[in-house]
Amino acid sequence: MGELKLMKGNEVIAEAAIRCGCDGYFGYPITPQSEVMETLMAREPWNETGMVVLQAESEVASINMVYGAAATGKKVMTSSSSPGISLMAEGISYIAGAELPCVIVNVQRGGPGLGTIQPSQADYFQSVKGGGHGDYHLIVLAPASVQEMNDFVDLGFQLAFKYRNPSMILADGAIGQMMEKVQLSDFKPRMTAEEIDAKYGSWATNGKKPNRERNIATSLEMDSAKMEANNKRFQEKYAKMQAEDVLYETIRCDDAEYILVAFGVSSRICQKAVDIAREKGMKVGLLRPITLFPFPKQIIGEMAKRVKGFMTVEMNAGQMIEDVQLSVGCAGCAVPVKYFGRMGGIIPTPSEVVQALEQKLIGG
Repeated sequence: MGELKLMKGNEVIAEAAIRCGCDGYFGYPITPQSEVMETLMAREPWNETGMVVLQAESEVASINMVYGAAATGKKVMTSSSSPGISLMAEGISYIAGAELPCVIVNVQRGGPGLGTIQPSQADYFQSVKGGGHGDYHLIVLAPASVQEMNDFVDLGFQLAFKYRNPSMILADGAIGQMMEKVQLSDFKPRMTAEEIDAKYGSWATNGKKPNRERNIATSLEMDSAKMEANNKRFQEKYAKMQAEDVLYETIRCDDAEYILVAFGVSSRICQKAVDIAREKGMKVGLLRPITLFPFPKQIIGEMAKRVKGFMTVEMNAGQMIEDVQLSVGCAGCAVPVKYFGRMGGIIPTPSEVVQALEQKLIGG
């Protein structure tokens, strides 16, 4: 592994991009993720690995630069924060429809609208339900530490190329701005066109080859029957993600009677809440979804058959709770699923979580 450093989450995203062999970054500054581009510009990776770093004139321009570069088979990415991701939504839908790999980083801030620059998790619906138009999904990874900000860049690219689908790293202002010890990855060489063809298939628009027809990257299909066939293929791909690439972490769940479900920075708060609850005699565990799509609905369904209830802890008005409720209901269970959260950029405290657990679930 690479060296051990103390770094900010946003800085680590930039460093991990360089080290994993990323070919290009196209972005636009917005708080609280601007350090991603600032770090890349300071590092000057074009002198080290040949990576292109370009500040576009807007978020709309940056996502379309990603679209064009991804079509050639390059490992490319962008980053932004909530309102900026909204501006990218059309381009993201185009990339999903054209079946192209890329990594998109969203360091969330409070909304709606311009809202606040403080951390939030209110982009859950936008991220896991599509965000743009059409029946599509992103692969969504939710880091809970600076280390995972590092690790998920390479993982995001791996999954993006496996499925020819955009991956999103859904962080928040707290994870992006905090500094922690991180084990940096070793440097990987950038992939050649021949390596991409050999490993992922010959789909990229990387020059006409004598043994194949022209490759065309597009999401446009004027024949409705063919467009329906495309959509059915997309749905099969999303089902494969659900079968093969669900990631989650469980903490003290073996004997738990009540389960907290939280992602990102909220899950870190819940780890302490679990300790407090256990000290008070309550058998509480934590399930942390790492992939928000595909969602860990199977493990939740299995837990629902033996526990007394769930409570989601979110920095939003209650969004992930709907997926937990669906997971419980689809398992044929009727255990209660409650929600506790804060909004507007406020991070809940462990004591608030335990109090809500007592009031809404255990004592309810």
